[in-house]
Amino acid sequence: MSSSLTLIKPTTDLKEEYLSFYDEWVQSKEEMIPWVIEKDPTNFDNMIQFLANNEKGINLPTGWVPDSTYWLINEESRILGVVNIRHELTDFLLTRGGHIGYGIRPSERKKGYATKLLHLALEKTKKLGIKKVLVVCDEWNIGSYKTIKNNGGIEESDFVEDNGNVIKRFWIEE
Repeated sequence: MSSSLTLIKPTTDLKEEYLSFYDEWVQSKEEMIPWVIEKDPTNFDNMIQFLANNEKGINLPTGWVPDSTYWLINEESRILGVVNIRHELTDFLLTRGGHIGYGIRPSERKKGYATKLLHLALEKTKKLGIKKVLVVCDEWNIGSYKTIKNNGGIEESDFVEDNGNVIKRFWIEE
């Protein structure tokens, strides 16, 4: 794994690279996590502005909190993953979303990138003043479970959704 992985704010400079990342995810037919990947990039400038507005709390849907999105890139500016950091928790996020949602592009999984991505995201939460960070994953997602544990996650009570899906909940104290 490359040691020069960094988090950057979404930028129009990497439009073609992001579209490649997005298309790979669409082709995989997997659920797009974090949710910001679902944002249609057809009008790329609008998507970048939407993400910037979310961070500033501009035009947020009712019940939403400000959030920051970053892309994990390597030294060739290849987008390996995306992380979305919620600045505070709602009742919904307390059980199902947590402070941090992240995803690694399908072709780059099982290479240690998620652990590094979460580590870098935790540095961002520190700068936001979040001292106790909630990170969650579905019980079946062993990779994410290990990623959270590798970053100091302490298990708390699970949350069971109406459909029976079990969400593992972890706190990471900074």
